[in-house]
Amino acid sequence: MPEAEEENFCKKMRRATRKIHAISDALVNAKLAFGFMDDAVWADGLLVFYEVFRYLEGAMLRLNNTKVGQLRIEGLQRTEAFERDLEFYLGKGWMKNYTPRDSVTRYLMRLREIEDTDSLLLMAYVYHLYMGLLSGGIILRKKRQLVQKINKINPFQGSLASDGNNLTDFGEYNIYELKCELRNTMNRIAETLDEDTKNKLLEESKTVYTLNNEIIRSVQGAGGVIFRKLVYFSMIVFFIVVVFLHFFRQ
Repeated sequence: MPEAEEENFCKKMRRATRKIHAISDALVNAKLAFGFMDDAVWADGLLVFYEVFRYLEGAMLRLNNTKVGQLRIEGLQRTEAFERDLEFYLGKGWMKNYTPRDSVTRYLMRLREIEDTDSLLLMAYVYHLYMGLLSGGIILRKKRQLVQKINKINPFQGSLASDGNNLTDFGEYNIYELKCELRNTMNRIAETLDEDTKNKLLEESKTVYTLNNEIIRSVQGAGGVIFRKLVYFSMIVFFIVVVFLHFFRQ
């Protein structure tokens, strides 16, 4: 009987974070899903992750000659894309009065602590965040574009954005190939690590999702979107009832 194929490190990371990842997915669906319908919610979702990606990209440059720097894959850099999208949604002067919220500040403090004490653990953040963007982020964008098209007849829906999608636009780079390169690079690096470091990375992977969940919970505006949608659909139901009663009485 052939021996079972050994589980690679990325699969171990996925297995280690399965439970907390499920919670994160539920939060995204509950919070950022409303970004399909409202630019303000979408922009706030971008804003909470902007500082995190910017820090990680800066760290990969600072640690360019280390294993962390090996994860700086051409085509993945997103800081400028974040800034273009935020400028589109919030205006050119959005950074003048911008201060990161508490949940983002706590996230950045953790990243700085790791970089100062055990920088290899930053790889857990790089891997999970970029893989999440290449997978879930692309799905969110497609759903948002679909809902925007459907909502053209919605009187509560503003004009559809013709821009503001730079974050999930990788241009000439193939998303599938980027995911494969990121996964393969992480697995190759893991082969050079001792067991203690690999175990620390698996544990830190759980912290990645815990911190992600905190900043996702801070996304603002979803409640207002729910209210507007309820009003809109209530009007439709009311109209249907009125029409039905009108014909019923004939």
